[in-house]
Amino acid sequence: MENERKIKVLIAKPGLDGHDRGAKVLAFGLRDQGMEVIYTGRRQSAVQIVKAAIQEDVDVVGLSCLSGAHLTFFPKVVELLKEEKAGDILVIGGGIIPEEHIPILKEKGVTEIFVSGAMVKDIADFIRKNVRKAV
Repeated sequence: MENERKIKVLIAKPGLDGHDRGAKVLAFGLRDQGMEVIYTGRRQSAVQIVKAAIQEDVDVVGLSCLSGAHLTFFPKVVELLKEEKAGDILVIGGGIIPEEHIPILKEKGVTEIFVSGAMVKDIADFIRKNVRKAV
């Protein structure tokens, strides 16, 4: 299946959060799982993340947040993707997310939340199962 297109994932750190070890571990792990991964770096705005996702024609946006701003940034990315007619891009999130915030984020369009301790293989399996069917 050499001609099959790899699933393309954008990993992003929205806001002023300066910690990115988990995002980098996930980026390398998803690459090891056979996906093409782009890491935007720290301190990205929702607009910058959406712009990069569209420019790179990704299938998935993975957002990582440890600062507590996930209720602001994650839904904003989903909203902007819809405004740019890219609402079919799968959005997943992770970081330090209180359990009671997970249903709120899902209600606002984040497909899944992976908290600390999640296994990269489980995240990759979830992506493969839920990414848009065109891949």
